[in-house]
Order: sequence, then C-alpha cells, then structure tokens
Amino acid sequence: MLQRRVLPQHTDHAGVMWHGAYLAWLEEARVEALAAVGLAYSDLSARGLELPVVALAIDYRQALLHGDQVRLESQVLPRRGVKLPWMSRFISPAGVVAAEARVELVLVDLSAGPDQRRLLRRLPADLDAAVAALVHGPH
Repeated sequence: MLQRRVLPQHTDHAGVMWHGAYLAWLEEARVEALAAVGLAYSDLSARGLELPVVALAIDYRQALLHGDQVRLESQVLPRRGVKLPWMSRFISPAGVVAAEARVELVLVDLSAGPDQRRLLRRLPADLDAAVAALVHGPH
C-alpha cells in the first residue's frame, strides 16, 4: 500500500490530478510492493532484468483533487503466459475507489546489452517468490 498527497505538480490548471501522475504512482507502488516482500527492484536491474509495461488501462471514476490524501492498493493477479498483470486502486479520502488501473508487465533480460533484449518465460526464484506473496492480496 502506498499513501500519497496530491500536490500542485500532480494537478492540471483546475486542481484535478493529471493523468500522467497516475502512471508515476503506479510505478512507485509496484516497486514498493516488491520491496515489502523482500525484493528490491534495483537488485533485478543490477542483474540486467527489467519489467517493462506492455499494456495499461485506467478507469477514472472520481476526480482526485489538490490536497487529497490518496491510498493506492496494488495486487498481482495470476500470470497469463509471459504477462504479469497488476491491479491497482486509487482510494479517495472518502474511501471510494477513485480510479482503477490494470498494468501488464513482462520480464526481459538486458544483461547481454540493450540491443539483445530477451523475453524470459520463467521468473527467477526470488521474483517468483515475491510475485507469489503479492498474489495473495492488496499491498
């Protein structure tokens, strides 16, 4: 679970949270969720492993406004082939789901260099264990 306050840099001219800010918070929530179950994203990167986004959908249900305290709950869904789906909910100060996002990632190996990117079908043991822990509920 990630808690953030909507600050001026997160909003448009009307004081409503800008769509691009949602993306940054989704990334932060995924990194923090992995850390909460003992896996630092930086450790994956150091090994040449990355989890790029291959699909993203956000359903906006209620505006989040400048000053709102937002809770972001994220959960890993069961894998579909090589895709690793995440579901995240942006919870408003009133406890209402203000937005819901579905993000799909894949695991790629860049250790041979960026021009020799390789899609991995099996997760390394530490990532597999972290994903299994995250499938069991929101974080």
